[in-house]
Amino acid sequence: MSTARERILEATGELLATKDALAISTRAICDRAKVGMPEIYRQFGDKQGLLTAVADIGFARFLAEKRRNPLTEDPVADLRKAWDSHVAFALRNPYLYRLMFTPTGDAKPQAIKEAQAILLKAVERCRDAGRLRMTPELAGQAVLSANVGVCMMALSFPELFEDPAVSHAVRDAVIGKVTGDEHEDTRVVSATVLAQALLGTLTGTAPLDPAALDDLTRALRPPA
Repeated sequence: MSTARERILEATGELLATKDALAISTRAICDRAKVGMPEIYRQFGDKQGLLTAVADIGFARFLAEKRRNPLTEDPVADLRKAWDSHVAFALRNPYLYRLMFTPTGDAKPQAIKEAQAILLKAVERCRDAGRLRMTPELAGQAVLSANVGVCMMALSFPELFEDPAVSHAVRDAVIGKVTGDEHEDTRVVSATVLAQALLGTLTGTAPLDPAALDDLTRALRPPA
């Protein structure tokens, strides 16, 4: 028989399948889990503690998928596949993904460190193959920042960014830059600008206006 803690976590996860964490009330969670309101505070301290626990469960699923990604003899190709699997997870789990990568409050999911460690191993394979142009630490940070940025923009503005061509263009620009595998493609410059803009938008330091977003996404479409 499941415990009250397990039922609360399961109920929160089920509600996150259809709505944002901020839109889920503790009453709805308790009703679904069939527990009294005080049980959330006994088990998790407060709602934020509960959401952090749910985010950690989400990271466990995310990292399990990462570990199942097959490795080949081409570490750069593997890095691109890892990028694509990251985007696929985000699109399948939009509200959970937001909770995982845009946490609020002081409590942060600790599993982000393991996600960084897995990515670091992937870029270290590129280094060991002689295909890395910067330190593995910097390369990993650049790839993860751009990957999360693409996912967040696709979830927030699907009419502009959900096209896989946008993700692929930014992926190729960023991974090409860190590995030296740039290709002659007129979209690379636009993809690099977009990658920088995504980071600025997420941090609030340099948000793009809608017209600029439209111009960039049009530039990233594959040639007709």
